[in-house]
Amino acid sequence: MTSISPLANVLKKGLFGDHENKKEDNLTKIKEIKNLLIVQIVQYKNSTSQTKDTNIDGLSLPYEILKVNCNNDSRILWCGPKNWLFVSKKKDLLKIIQKSFNENDFAVTDLSHSRAIIELEGENSKEILKKGCPFNFNELKKDNCVNSVFNGVTITIDMIDETPNKIRLFTLRSFGESLYDSVTDSCLEYGYKAIS
Repeated sequence: MTSISPLANVLKKGLFGDHENKKEDNLTKIKEIKNLLIVQIVQYKNSTSQTKDTNIDGLSLPYEILKVNCNNDSRILWCGPKNWLFVSKKKDLLKIIQKSFNENDFAVTDLSHSRAIIELEGENSKEILKKGCPFNFNELKKDNCVNSVFNGVTITIDMIDETPNKIRLFTLRSFGESLYDSVTDSCLEYGYKAIS
């Protein structure tokens, strides 16, 4: 079976918006991130299991609000109390994750094919997101994440880097095209480069 990316029908490479007389390096870059392992880990309310010593790909589960623990291949996002999103280039980690968490205490769900991921990179990334999201992006720092909405579409925001700003937006696959259209509309003022 061939995998079709969520944005295959809408993402077109090129320069768009107010890009004339601007250096390409200064434009916000937009791309779809594909082929990642995405696993939701939720600890049941009545579970008494301790997770402080649990490691996945050398990473512990974050317990601080908005915190992301990461290495070069994997990221674990804090999505709420006893709720995490594990994202990795290493697809073979799914079986290890499933073995690490007792099914009587945790729900481990592979979301890899049910999410669309859009990555914005550039100095205007936060300004673009401010146009459709109520979150105060002045507070968002590297290795922080937050759940919010962008023009009515529910998203998870993951701040990958600050120099330049690199931000990933996760949404349900079925909302991927709508989110992409909303984000690119917000980019038109600054100009953007769509890449694959």
